[in-house]
Amino acid sequence: MGCLFIFKNKILIKISFQDKIGSIHHMFGGDFLNIRLLTPDDAEEYTALRLEALRVNPESFAMSYEEEQFNTKDKYKERFASAQSMWTFGAFHQGQLVGAVTLIQESLQKLKHRANLTAMYVTADARGMGAGKALMTKALSFARERQDIEQIYLSVVTTNHSAKRLYCSVGFESYAVEEKALKWTDTYTDEEKMVLFLS
Repeated sequence: MGCLFIFKNKILIKISFQDKIGSIHHMFGGDFLNIRLLTPDDAEEYTALRLEALRVNPESFAMSYEEEQFNTKDKYKERFASAQSMWTFGAFHQGQLVGAVTLIQESLQKLKHRANLTAMYVTADARGMGAGKALMTKALSFARERQDIEQIYLSVVTTNHSAKRLYCSVGFESYAVEEKALKWTDTYTDEEKMVLFLS
């Protein structure tokens, strides 16, 4: 199943010394958007962003707001401190976290060439201005640099057309649709499965 979406988004990239230590800057509404790996110091702010995502767009995530709201900050603090196969990238505008995405590499020996992109979210104010594209660019660049990740998978609800356009714009292609993948109250949501082969 090919990808037929077209996505146009102008992003200016500024290469700086911080790029060499894992950070990249993009133009965002006239200011620079800083994209970097999250650390334990970011746990509290990420927790607030994650809970906002689950509250505002419950149909887009397998995790529910009610399940996520307990002991979340400590969980993410520990995760960010020992990032070996799971990395979360944040988009910061004027020092505030406005978006994030997580890359998870499979742990089994026969699956370690695969990774999954999950928990993608950008705040309403930052949408349509390049934050999502910047996050995807950073996560994919990180995966390519590792050299042991050959293909990346993600799932997106079929009604989220802007997200699908974004994923297609960076090379993802659809390969399947899972019907009734999620159930929220009495409503079912289908998920489109997408893959990007890095080599």
